[in-house]
Amino acid sequence: MLSTSNFKKGAKLLLDGDPYTIVDFQHFKPGKGTSVTRTKLRNLVTGSNLEKTFKSGEKFEIPDVMYQDMTFLYADDSGFNFMDQNTYEQLALSEEVVGDAKNFLTENMEVNVCLFNERAVGVEMAKTVELKVSQTDPGFKGNTVNNTLKPATLETGYVVQVPLHINVGDTLKINTSDGSYMERVSIG
Repeated sequence: MLSTSNFKKGAKLLLDGDPYTIVDFQHFKPGKGTSVTRTKLRNLVTGSNLEKTFKSGEKFEIPDVMYQDMTFLYADDSGFNFMDQNTYEQLALSEEVVGDAKNFLTENMEVNVCLFNERAVGVEMAKTVELKVSQTDPGFKGNTVNNTLKPATLETGYVVQVPLHINVGDTLKINTSDGSYMERVSIG
């Protein structure tokens, strides 16, 4: 059982028979009455978002989800294709199931595919990934005032805001939870 006092981002819970993951939450104590927890939840099956407030101390069942280590192969018209390295079984997932992970997937990348009732409902990645810059405007010397940023297109097609000193071919560390630039990775 999962209690509201044990909520954390990414935790899974069963609500009205559907599995949800906690996207965000906030404990709130009004001046009078019992404390409550405001949450933002994402349905693991449909991908829909839900905002719900729970009374402090409410308990929820934990959904029976499994994680399977898989390797991303490629994306095509049928979806995003993954392979189980143990059984060599392949699985094609739709863009809705893959979610924001599509912005960071590169060939042969290891990911965890989340399964609920033996059906793929999501893809979980490492907290950070390293991706190469495929296109960006050149920076200008001397233009270093106020941490100016510019857009850079990564090898996956995802566009991220980066500092001016980043060039084409640089490898960047990207935070997969919010898609933000963290740092340039020095190679060598």
